[in-house]
Amino acid sequence: MIRGGSRSFYTASLLLPEEIRQAAYALYGFCRLSDDAVDLEGGRGDAVPRLRARLDLVYAGDPAPEPVDRALADAVRDFAIPRVLLDALLEGLEWDTAGRTYETLGDVQAYAARVAGSVGGMMAALMGARTPELVARACDLGVAMQLTNIARDVGEDARIGRLYLPRAWLREAGVDPEAFLAAPRFSPALAGVVSRLLGHAEALYARADAGIARLDPAFRPAIFAARHLYAEIGALLARRGLDSVGRRTCVSAGRKVWLLGRAARCALAAPRAEAGEAPLAETRFLVDAVARAGAKASPGPRSRRRTVEEDLGWTVDLFTTLAERSGRPRPLA
Repeated sequence: MIRGGSRSFYTASLLLPEEIRQAAYALYGFCRLSDDAVDLEGGRGDAVPRLRARLDLVYAGDPAPEPVDRALADAVRDFAIPRVLLDALLEGLEWDTAGRTYETLGDVQAYAARVAGSVGGMMAALMGARTPELVARACDLGVAMQLTNIARDVGEDARIGRLYLPRAWLREAGVDPEAFLAAPRFSPALAGVVSRLLGHAEALYARADAGIARLDPAFRPAIFAARHLYAEIGALLARRGLDSVGRRTCVSAGRKVWLLGRAARCALAAPRAEAGEAPLAETRFLVDAVARAGAKASPGPRSRRRTVEEDLGWTVDLFTTLAERSGRPRPLA
């Protein structure tokens, strides 16, 4: 799921310690499943309520018999992931199904806080970085990544009727939001709005750097890698003239390798800076939730032997997956 859903996140995740990586995959798996469910089934109106029902079972310690749900249940138990974070994610996806509009940068950041700042909070909890200052920087990083995604996907989003650029900014630039949605076209005025959003993303990446520098050394390379891989999307978009309507910006494999090396150097040389400013107003509720849960959290995952029923469930999943793959037509060589 992660390999196909986010190549940048997958590349960065390879630098995480194994134990944390598996928990990160579990969290990502639920995020990906939720996003896909809303995009594919959102028109039915019951995708988010069904996802909330699955979360009810996860937090009750009795997850649905699905690999993603059981892996998520392990992660939230072992790392004390507060439910507020996952509920925030689902709320953001619910805004998509409701066709919510975003007038100001604050409105956009409120959306980004839910669908991406929440993931930053989850990762902070996995890494034991539970002080309000560090969680705030993790949420900054998540919001920055989402602003980058919004800037990159303007045309792609518009073609499915979604617009995440601040509408007030578009009107200031002489772009009518409804006319743009009806016929998405690149223009110098639109480029100015995209550039303005990327500027805010860059400011948040810079804020996040202070928090990354204060992480345990084992975690710094992966998080610096994620930061630089996503920031590079914005930088490449700018170098290509800021046209995110006519084509989608992707970082090449060779450039990713170079950026991984840069992340490793940053991790080694990271100064122990102060964690910096207060959280964004839009992410404060996430920061507070992780900090409150920190008082109850263990320092890391508990070692626990699986029951016979759990082992049987994982085994059935494995053989079911193998059976499904064996029945699929093989691609031509």
